[in-house]
Amino acid sequence: MKEFIPWADELSVGIEEIDEQHKILVRLINKLYDETVKAQPDPAVVDGILNDLVQYTIIHFSLEESLFRIFDFPYYDAHKKQHEDLKNEVISIQAKFRAGEKPINLELIHFLRKWLREHIMGTDKKYTSFFLEKGLKGSWTKRSWIGKIWDSVYSK
Repeated sequence: MKEFIPWADELSVGIEEIDEQHKILVRLINKLYDETVKAQPDPAVVDGILNDLVQYTIIHFSLEESLFRIFDFPYYDAHKKQHEDLKNEVISIQAKFRAGEKPINLELIHFLRKWLREHIMGTDKKYTSFFLEKGLKGSWTKRSWIGKIWDSVYSK
């Protein structure tokens, strides 16, 4: 089956740690898509994927925002606002789904894909050169322990 969001080099921000996290977000949206297009989506599976998406979005945004503070990124407030808006939207979607008010549909999944692609390719790529100039390494010399944990939890 073709992936809903295939990972492509154009999505890379050039910082391996962040790219690996973005790949996990892509996988979660792909999993949500795969479950949603089934003839009979399993609500428990959809809820589990939504929960993973909410939790991982919080983890990823927290890491980016920590880097913004550490390196005194000049566009911190605007970038954080985009993060907050999406985080609140995903939490709201999850709450409505759990309350039976709103099913997960293709319109929602297309929204998530569009937001992720536009955010990475537009907003996130703006910090790459800033971070690299400040000394952040673009690639790992050794795989981080947290990366190993994230892969083991979110690669399923």
